[in-house]
Amino acid sequence: MVKVDFILENSYNFATSMRKAKVRYGFLITFFMLLSSYGISQHIVGNSSVNIDSTLRKAPNDKAKALINYAKTFLGVPYRYGGTTPSGFDCSGFINYVFGNFGFSLVRTSYGLAELGQTISLSEIQPGDLMFFKGSNANSTSVGHVALVIEVANGDIRFIHSAGSAVRIDNFRNSRYYIQRYVKTKRLDYGGK
Repeated sequence: MVKVDFILENSYNFATSMRKAKVRYGFLITFFMLLSSYGISQHIVGNSSVNIDSTLRKAPNDKAKALINYAKTFLGVPYRYGGTTPSGFDCSGFINYVFGNFGFSLVRTSYGLAELGQTISLSEIQPGDLMFFKGSNANSTSVGHVALVIEVANGDIRFIHSAGSAVRIDNFRNSRYYIQRYVKTKRLDYGGK
């Protein structure tokens, strides 16, 4: 009986210490996720840091606004590898289709699109900019995905893209998946007002 009590007491102590370790581990994970999500809204420039403006940023002109509104009409269209039409889009097929409706002739691939326009820091991002990410392999060094920024407000960067199962909107600030795959942002010249 003493042996059983000793085993039960040690099992209880072990289980209690494991629960405490889990709580500590969970706290650390949450803490580091919060740090990383804060970190994406701050960039080091020389010895100073620049915060993403917490005010609402509007599209630079009417063409960019119209382009964003048109892109939203495709929410829910299925993802299709190599897709370039409303029956199914991949990421660059979606961007090409939307921009093509406004007279833009763009290169077909996300890595090709990443070479167009002016590189913009996250602190300068605005609706209409294109965000580029690594593909499914986070260890890759090349661009494999593209999305259109539709809203920048209160530190949030919302973008529309064809990914997963359909065209959808995601928030960069809350997406661990896209934060770790972020490569760069580009701004195209939409011309005129």
